[in-house]
Amino acid sequence: MRLFSIIKPIVEHFPKIARIYRSLRDQLDIMEEPKLTPWGFKLAGNLAMTEGIFEPLETELVRKILKDVDVLVNVGANVGYYCCHALSMGKSVIAFEPIERNLQLLCKNIKANGWENAEIFPVALSNKIEILEIYGGKTGASLVKGWAGILESYKVLVPSLTMDVVLHNRLQGIKSLILVDIEGAEKLMLEGATKILTNDPPPIWVVEITSKELQPLGVKINPNFKITFDIFFQHGYQAFDLEQSMSPMTKELVEKIFTGKVNFNSNNFLFSK
Repeated sequence: MRLFSIIKPIVEHFPKIARIYRSLRDQLDIMEEPKLTPWGFKLAGNLAMTEGIFEPLETELVRKILKDVDVLVNVGANVGYYCCHALSMGKSVIAFEPIERNLQLLCKNIKANGWENAEIFPVALSNKIEILEIYGGKTGASLVKGWAGILESYKVLVPSLTMDVVLHNRLQGIKSLILVDIEGAEKLMLEGATKILTNDPPPIWVVEITSKELQPLGVKINPNFKITFDIFFQHGYQAFDLEQSMSPMTKELVEKIFTGKVNFNSNNFLFSK
């Protein structure tokens, strides 16, 4: 793998060669054998996840919430880290992951542990049914062009559906946690989830929303930061800063962050009613 890290800066200047390089790299990733994690399940595809040092705060919170819900809906499931946590706790899983490399590892990790009750949808979630370009791969893939400095040539086409189309009334009467990590496309996803936002009982949401980090070149503040929170507020949700001891995110605070009046560094939030 050291060889790949050495040649990567070179091949990125040649798009066709870069595609071959990424395809070979991804195939080697997919061949990785799942290893035992500190939680007792097997996982492949991300060393930090396997070793138990990935997102420790978020992991602790998600496991705590999972004890009180029936199903995890994981949007941007990647290799299935949080899906594995849920399945190991006896919960059902509905996962969305459009990137081929991630999807193969997600399926491999579930199969390696002998689990059932996992529905996997190989699609992106947006505000309408269409074909979209997604940039990058692994944990950083995004529907946003220029996200995190990803080259415009590093892209693939993926199918997109809405959460309402896929789930419709599936969550009615079911306690659910919806975990979202989709690198800047949160607003688009929520615009296609109006039925889910009014579900009874209301889902608990844990969503990554960056204000400044990873934005395309020249963008100082995420243009969708405020409206993403507003969608939740309009549906009666309260917001909490997961990284700051669950401190409340008020409309006034969100406005100040959006207008640059407050220096703010948290990226992960909980929404509940």
